[in-house]
Amino acid sequence: MANPDEVADAESWQMFANCLGVDPDLFFPERGASTKEAKSVCQGCVVREDCLEYALANGEKFGIWGGLSERERRRIRRQRALARAAQQQPRTA
Repeated sequence: MANPDEVADAESWQMFANCLGVDPDLFFPERGASTKEAKSVCQGCVVREDCLEYALANGEKFGIWGGLSERERRRIRRQRALARAAQQQPRTA
């Protein structure tokens, strides 16, 4: 079980997010709806990277996190997995 202090520290970035106090429904648009307004809130947010990493680490499947949609986050996860796999490959001369 995670130490409560570590969990609090890991999520303290949320207190500095541009979206604090914004209607959460904005970040979970209906399928096919525009994500432009939600992404504009994320633009220039000082904790955007923390938000994105939180979503990637926790496998968030829905919504806009760190200014990216699930499709965009899926692409990052795939790229990181490929990079890890490449690093684990034995090198040949």
